[in-house]
This record gives sequence, structure tokens and C-alpha cells, in this order.
Amino acid sequence: MAKLPMKRVQICALKRDRRQIMKILQRRGVVELDDEVQQDDTFQRMDTTDQRILFEKNVQVAQQALDVLDTYAPVKKPMLAMLSGKEEMPLTVYDTYSEKQDEIMEHARTLNALAKEIAERSANIPKLQAQIEALVPWFSLDVPQSFKGTKTTAALIGAVPGEHSLESIYGVLAERCPEIEAVDCNVISSTTDQTCLFVLCRRENASAVEDALRTMGFARPSMPSTVPPLEEKSRLEEEILTTQKAIDQAKEQVAAMADQREGLRFAVDYYTMRADRYEAVGRLAQSKRTFFLTGYVPAEAVPNLEKTLEPFDCAMEVNDPGEDEDVPVLLKNNGFNDPMEGVVAGYSMPGKEDIDPSPIMAIFYYVFFGIMFSDAAYGFLLALVTGIILLKCKGLEPSFRKSIKLFFYCGISTVFWGVMFGSYFGDALAVISNTFFGHEVTIPPVLFDPVSNPMKMLLLSFAFGVVHLFTGLAILLYKKLRAHAYADAIYDAVFWYLLVGGGIVYLVGMPMFQNMFDLSFAVPSIVSTVAAVCAGIGAVGILLTGGRESRNPFKRLLKGAYSLYNVTGYLSDILSYSRLLALGLATGVIATVFNQMGSMMGGNIVGAIVFILVFVIGHVLNIGINVLGAYVHTNRLQYVEFFGKFYDGGGRAFVPYAMHTKYYRIKEEM
Repeated sequence: MAKLPMKRVQICALKRDRRQIMKILQRRGVVELDDEVQQDDTFQRMDTTDQRILFEKNVQVAQQALDVLDTYAPVKKPMLAMLSGKEEMPLTVYDTYSEKQDEIMEHARTLNALAKEIAERSANIPKLQAQIEALVPWFSLDVPQSFKGTKTTAALIGAVPGEHSLESIYGVLAERCPEIEAVDCNVISSTTDQTCLFVLCRRENASAVEDALRTMGFARPSMPSTVPPLEEKSRLEEEILTTQKAIDQAKEQVAAMADQREGLRFAVDYYTMRADRYEAVGRLAQSKRTFFLTGYVPAEAVPNLEKTLEPFDCAMEVNDPGEDEDVPVLLKNNGFNDPMEGVVAGYSMPGKEDIDPSPIMAIFYYVFFGIMFSDAAYGFLLALVTGIILLKCKGLEPSFRKSIKLFFYCGISTVFWGVMFGSYFGDALAVISNTFFGHEVTIPPVLFDPVSNPMKMLLLSFAFGVVHLFTGLAILLYKKLRAHAYADAIYDAVFWYLLVGGGIVYLVGMPMFQNMFDLSFAVPSIVSTVAAVCAGIGAVGILLTGGRESRNPFKRLLKGAYSLYNVTGYLSDILSYSRLLALGLATGVIATVFNQMGSMMGGNIVGAIVFILVFVIGHVLNIGINVLGAYVHTNRLQYVEFFGKFYDGGGRAFVPYAMHTKYYRIKEEM
């Protein structure tokens, strides 16, 4: 069975051993905890919110420190580093780092403080530069902008909008203050945006003069300098240099702490695991001296779990789950089938009555993908790249490794079907040999060329579709027989086999169908007659039993007619497999178009260069587009056509209490 049987486990142990037992269970990762035990006067659940918040905060601090190192002291990683997965850490190293957590977190806080200092100082530099820019129009002023005048005189320093001459300013003053004569105006600078002024007058006339200037929009500087502008500029530039030097020193301090990266990564994982552990502790039922946990464990893991808990004073009871329990689902398949587990989970985990469809759908999945991608060279490249990743990157996450294996097997299938259809980068061999060597060389297809024989390809697609759908019906038949629902097996599977199978055989025997697909064989009339009779029996059977749940004969007949109408659904399902033809042709035709485009410049040197460029770019694009298309449509054929015949789904995945780390895989010496 690919769907592992589950057991309900109950463990009762002394509270003094709780920490060690919970740590061991987390490392083993084979128990899914639940809240089955109810609270009462004896057993209570502990509130671990504060501890979890503290650990989660430490995770954030350590992660922020790592981000600081990645920003100011980045590490160059090999090309395949992103695919290498988590680094393996022996338990002895884990214990060593565990003892240094206070020191590691102190380094993390130091790094975050340095990052904050860098950010604050970096934000201050644009402000200082903006102040210098504001002083530029005042550089010729030899007194501070804050200068107010002397004991008997008043100085008005400010700017008016727009460009003004000295004469226009005196004109405004003469118009507004005709009685005031002792006024000295100086234009410090003038642009189309503003005119900077230095106006000197008697102190008793300052208010009137300023009011006159305000009619022109006069405004004093918002942050007047306390020294002459040129001196203020020098001071600001010195402050910028000092700030930049402090930033550089802080960055050097960060770079000097680059050797803390490994410890910080461990801190992220360490405190994540501790937060998870305290979340699990909060789900335990605890008394003064004992604690109690319940959950689910795969049946095959029970012996090892019992052996693990032998050193502790605890009691473990293992039972079969009840019929009404929501038992989690864990799939386990061999290396050829396990890539399908992710595909199944992407739809829905198997329900209680379902079998794991992974072993059955694996062959169909690889075959359909290969037919849609359908180029031997493309398949070889896909298998080569994914094979190298599987060989070189041993630390891949299990789910990601299964995805890579999926495309590896799909690549092998594509090579097979590419040879069957005679496609190697489309017709690249024929185009290259004809364009650059003057005579055409080809590799003939073992089966046929889909581009030249689309009707054969369509017939092959329909044949695979019928086999696929009938396999789904066979699984439904098996489910009904396993549940001892023998009548339902006949009504829901056998009758459909008779109707659809008989209808297909009868259709194939028709002369019109024979001529349409140019079939070289003939169906004997007796076979066609038997097929028609079988189809009739199936139709009558579905009509009479399709609404068997209804007691009203009239409603039962109507529901039976509606069920019989579902034969159109089978027809549309079979037609859906024409996408095998469509995507297979698309891959080959697009490849051929790129080959023809590349050869348009002829067989000279320029033509060779153009051909190489078009060939590489075009086929890379074709591979990317058609890998995605083949993946999507292969999934669709499984989810809609295949699963629609037998699969209920609705199960939930097994989520064990385990070490959910980000950077390291803890290796425990057994």
C-alpha cells in the first residue's frame, strides 16, 4: 500500500522527562500531535504564549542580523548553491552551538545596532547635502544669515520669488514707504526662481520696510546659518565626511563579523525549533507530575518509537483509529512513483476510501508529458540538467527533489517519444545538412511523423485517452469490490464499460471511421454486432440503475436518463486527449519554424552565425514554453479526466511534530 496505515498513539510520562521526550519526538518527526485529551481537574494545558513570543522574537533578531551580513558582507555562492538545500549539521555541532546561544544573540544585536547606525547616518547625508544646496545662492554673503543688524540699524536677509533688479526693489520701497530714505538694498544673487536680498535700514523703520518687501513675497531663510554661508558650507561638508567615515567604519565592523553567519543561521533554526516545541508543549495535558499526549503515528514507525522511549518511565499505547476519526494521510512510494505524490497533493490527499493513485498515474503521466513535449533532443537536455541536479545536490528538500525527479523521468519519456516521432530539435538535422552541406540527411521516425500524419497522431491520442479513462473505471470497480458493494460495482463501472467500450468498438467498425483515419484493419461484423449489443445492455442498465437511490419509479427513471446523458461527458473526456496531438504538434512546428528562420541567410559564414543565434534563442524559448505547457496539460488530464472517474479526495496530509528548520538538517548519530 502506498498510503501508509496510521495508528493512534497515547503517551503518558513523568513531567521531569518532558523536555527530553519532546526534544526526541521533535528530532524523530514521526508523531502528529492532536488535542484529543480534554482538560479536567487533574490534567490542564499550560499557556506557553510568552515563551513562544520570546523565541519568535529571537528568530526575527537573528534573521535581521543575517540580512545585515548579506547586505554589507555578501558571500559569493556557486551556481547550484541555491539548489543544494539545507546543510547537514551533526548533533555534536548542534550541541556546541546550543551552548553558545547567548553569545550568538549578542552578536546579532550588535549587527542590528550597526545596521541601524548605518541607516540613520546614511539618511542624514542627503539632508546635509540639501542644506548645502540651499546655501549656494548666499555664498557671496559675508555675514551670517541670522544677522539682525547693529544697535541702530536692522538687517533684513531673505528672498523674494522670481528675478528682480535692484531698481525694481527700490521702486517698490519708494512706492510703499515714500517717507523712508535711509534704506540700503543689495542683491546677493538672482535667478528666474528667486532673488536673494540683503537690506539695511534704521531700526525704527525695519517693520515698515519688511512689510513693503512682503508685498513682493519676501521670506527669511527657514534655517538661517549662524556663520557666513561659505563657512557653513565648509562645516556641512566636514560633517558629511565625518558621517561617511562613521558609516564606513560601521560597515567594516559588520564585515569583520562575517564569521558569525553560521552561528546566526543556527540561531534562526534553534529558536524556531524551540518555539515549535513550546507550541507543542502547550497542547499537552499536564498534571503536577505527569503529562499526557495523543496523536497519530505511521504504523511502520511504531517499533522504533517504542525503542526510543524505552529509557524513560512512560507508558505508550497504540491503537487503530476509530471509523469517525479524521486520520491524516502519509504517502510512501518507490523512487519511480514518488514524484507523483506532489501532483496528488496539489489536487487533494486521498480520502478514507481512496487508494493512492500515484503508482498507477505515474506511467500515464510520464507518457503523456513525453508525447506533448515530443522531441528527443529537448528530452535529453531536460533529463541531463535534472539528472545533474539530482547527482550534485544531495541536500535538496524532499519535496523539491521529487519535483526534479518528476522532470527527469519526463525527460526520459520525451526522448523515447521523440525517437518514435523522429524529432531532434525539430527538423534541425535536415535543415543543417541541406543548408550548409548541400545534401539532406534525416533520421526517420520509428513510428510516424505527427506533422505529416496528424490523423494517426489524433487516433493514438484517443487510444491513450480510452485506456486512461478505462483505468480510472477499473480503480472505481476495485474500490466498490473492496467495500463489498458488488451491485454498485456493476451499476457504476461494468455498465459504463459495456456502454462506452461497446460504443467505441462499434464506432471503429464503421466504414466512415475507417476511411477518416485510414485504418488498415477491418472489424468483423459479428464483433460490431456484439459491441452494439453490449452498448445497449450498458445503456439500459444505466437507465434503470442510475437513479436507484430514489424510491419513486418515475424519479428513478428520470435520474437514470440523466445518468445516461453523462455518456456525452465520456465523449468530451476522450476528445480532451486531442491536446496530446495539439501540444506535440506545437513543439515540433515551432522548432521547425525556428530552424527555417535560422537558415534564411544561406550557408555562408554570416548565415552560420545567424543560424546559431536563432537556433539557440529559439529552441531555448521553445523548451521553456512547451515544458510549461506539457506540465500544465498533463496535470489537467490527471485531475479532470482521470481523477473524475474514481477519486474522491478530501484527506489531509500528515503533519508531524518535527524540526522545521530553514538552514540546517540536524543529523543525529544513531
